[in-house]
Amino acid sequence: MDPPPRRLAAPLLLAVLLLAASSPAARAWKKDEFRNCNQTPFCKRARTRAPHSLDAPLSLASGSLSVSPDGSISAELSHPSRPRPLVLRLSALPPHALRLQIDEDYSTATPPHRRFHVPDVLLPDIEARTLHLPDPRTEGGVSTVALSDDLDVVVRHDPFELTVRRARSGDPVLSFNSHGLFDFEPLRESKPEDETWEEHFRSHTDKRPRGPQSITLDVSFYGADFVYGLPEHGSTSLALRPTRGPGVEESEPYRLFNLDVFEYLHESPFGLYGSIPFMIGHGARASSGFFWLNAAEMQIDVLAPGWDEASAPENGRIDTLWMAEAGVVDAFFFVGSEPKDVVKQYVSVTGTPSMPQQFATAYHQCRWNYRDEADVDGVDAGFDEHDIPYDVLWLDIEHTDGKRYFTWDHSAFPNPEEMQRKIAGKGRKMVTIVDPHIKRDGSFHLHQEATDKGYYVKDANGNDYDGWCWPGSSSYPDMLNPEIREWWADKFSYENYKGSTPTLYIWNDMNEPSVFNGPEVTMPRDAMHYGDVEHRELHNAYGYYFHMATADGLLKRGQGKDRPFVLSRAFFAGSQRYGAVWTGDNSADWDHLKSSIPMVLTLGLTGLPFSGADVGGFFGNPEPDLLVRWYQVGAFYPFFRGHAHHDTKRREPWLFGERRTSIIREAIHMRYSLLPYFYTLFREASVNGIPVMRPLWLEFPDDKETYNNDEAFMVGPSILAQGIYEEGQKSVSVYLPGKESWYDLRNGSPYKGSVSHKLQVLEDSIPSFQRAGTIVPRKDRFRRSSTQMVNDPYTLVIALNSSSAAEGELYVDDGKSFDYQQGAFIHRRFVYADNKLTSFNIAPDNLGEKKFTSECVIERIIILGLRSGAKKAVIEPGNQEVEIESGPISLRSGSSPVAPTIRRPNVRIADDWTVRIA
Repeated sequence: MDPPPRRLAAPLLLAVLLLAASSPAARAWKKDEFRNCNQTPFCKRARTRAPHSLDAPLSLASGSLSVSPDGSISAELSHPSRPRPLVLRLSALPPHALRLQIDEDYSTATPPHRRFHVPDVLLPDIEARTLHLPDPRTEGGVSTVALSDDLDVVVRHDPFELTVRRARSGDPVLSFNSHGLFDFEPLRESKPEDETWEEHFRSHTDKRPRGPQSITLDVSFYGADFVYGLPEHGSTSLALRPTRGPGVEESEPYRLFNLDVFEYLHESPFGLYGSIPFMIGHGARASSGFFWLNAAEMQIDVLAPGWDEASAPENGRIDTLWMAEAGVVDAFFFVGSEPKDVVKQYVSVTGTPSMPQQFATAYHQCRWNYRDEADVDGVDAGFDEHDIPYDVLWLDIEHTDGKRYFTWDHSAFPNPEEMQRKIAGKGRKMVTIVDPHIKRDGSFHLHQEATDKGYYVKDANGNDYDGWCWPGSSSYPDMLNPEIREWWADKFSYENYKGSTPTLYIWNDMNEPSVFNGPEVTMPRDAMHYGDVEHRELHNAYGYYFHMATADGLLKRGQGKDRPFVLSRAFFAGSQRYGAVWTGDNSADWDHLKSSIPMVLTLGLTGLPFSGADVGGFFGNPEPDLLVRWYQVGAFYPFFRGHAHHDTKRREPWLFGERRTSIIREAIHMRYSLLPYFYTLFREASVNGIPVMRPLWLEFPDDKETYNNDEAFMVGPSILAQGIYEEGQKSVSVYLPGKESWYDLRNGSPYKGSVSHKLQVLEDSIPSFQRAGTIVPRKDRFRRSSTQMVNDPYTLVIALNSSSAAEGELYVDDGKSFDYQQGAFIHRRFVYADNKLTSFNIAPDNLGEKKFTSECVIERIIILGLRSGAKKAVIEPGNQEVEIESGPISLRSGSSPVAPTIRRPNVRIADDWTVRIA
């Protein structure tokens, strides 16, 4: 928003700003508050270039290509018009990843500044894992080097082009600069006779003291039917739609620039709160990925076939154009036999997701704001009164003393420790918000300390940057500096954060960073950070560093024994190592419910599996039926939280009549019954990055019917769900992929695979199915919180396939500590074959000295699709005979006995055993 007139007195100025900032009408999406490509010079310049039209295409300097002592390949890229050559480095990571680095050569002619390389995102051992590449074979101006047994890298010298191809067939998979659009603007000094470098947007001036320094490059994905990724933007399409080319109406590129966008559009390529410059291409013939480690603003075009008139459209090739304002080329090319391989390779570079505590995977209740301790007590009691479980109650900014973080409003929250202890007595936790804007108040110790130590981001003149956010005049810690991150982490100790307890966790909001009177509601690009880095160079990573410092703070607070839980709104590549994210300030409408699915799926594909959307919509009052449908979908989100704006009506789950309360209760109960399955999936994500909530094509990569499905999704490999996204919908078409059957989660009814089924829409559930051939672990006893379920028995739901076989897994640890890293966990595989269910230990040997055990047993085994009329089962060891009876699929009231059920086998989850159908 525009800053208010300068003539206003300071108190009135503050009042005007805060009123404007807190007004929904004032903060709702206004297109003209944000720059488009034509208002962004680097994007406009790059987008108007025709392919192969650059006057100075870069080429490899003759004889410069060589293998370096570290096993990488280096070369010079040059052109007579450039003041300095570029240095190129190619390196490889197992099994199929190629890294391309390009920067200016600072050894020949020193520019006034060096370009920014984003630190602390790639895993620290990445150089140690780098493979030694063999000597390249050069012939006719083309060099070829083996990347792996089945992949080659082909480098054309003049003009420069790079292709990753299949070694045997020669088929390309990924290429770089095939359309001659690679451009790297050189750093240079400003001279008086030069045209000014300043840029203007609305009332703001960007001084751009270092001049234009953008990078443009084109990347092509071969064998791809669609491309996916590039969070974050609002969209009802999981696949990235073309933004330029034949048949495409005028469109903006996909923008990666972290912004505080209030009530964002559900269908727009504009940037939102986070940015991950990672794209996946997938088709029946290939899966590949491209990741560009660069924290400056990016704009990316997906180009429609025929956009390059000099290059014939190729079936199964998707061309993309990447434009960045600053930085360097530090790019990774990933190739896999299936899309899961690509995801695994990406997280092998940026890190696997952190393993959450058990409570964090359950239901969270939030509002801006719960007013006081009495309000907290009432909400907590309301869940118990209406038999609805929840695990976490959240407090927004109003709980503080005048928006001073790490403080409490002592009139509303006079006894915060006692309040937390009462909640914790039921196995529940609390979360408070801590944002990066620090109130500029000389009496506020945090501000005074940061000022005295020089810990704030500086403005272009070298003064502490002063912007406006919730507290009014605010400054922002320079989180790029490791010393400042360490200082920030110390603020979460019980000594520094008075009133906090071990059951209090943290929420980072507004960390894009949001600045109400800044250009595009963010920090000016010419602000300065540690190491002489301009804000434009690291903008998209500011929230990442803030999230990192906060998570480290909780880790220190717990002396390394307690897994942190930190929710962040802003994110970047690598954020998965520090906690959860959510999709920001959505709206209470059907379109935002629908768009939440591709948004959460995209976050999972790009390394952030622990994500969700505000259930019910943050802004506005959801009609009751929309709220019900949102809970039914939200129960499958990895991060499951209800949240609402302070101007909305109260919407705790029991406020919409008994019928709707019962439906919402059922949706939340279903989530709690599936917590063992979700926790097992989070374990998988923490090991290899495969997301909890998945597009259908991640599980069925050869099924083209799944590639553009935006409404259905998988939860792990076993469960498929599809929301109801329209008001008053009477029927819905659900495509069930694969050749095997699917079983309705509610009643066990079988449905054929590879078929679209037209189903009647039911009020009390959304279409959801268990895949034949899978086994899903559950806990079906209803408790107040997940903590109170720890010792409850398990249910196994076996869905047999056409071979009368099925398998699944169960992972269990203490749910809170890091002991699992030293072997303290149970990991079982259940296999049903030849009328016998067997439990195997699949935990690796010699993980560490820590041990974990459990006395929990399995109290029910439900077998869907059992053909025989068997009446008995035999348990080994012990040769114990038990009855097989007809039982309900779930323990909800009124459920009919429809499935063969082995009741009370009472085998321990920690043991080896078999259950044989007699």
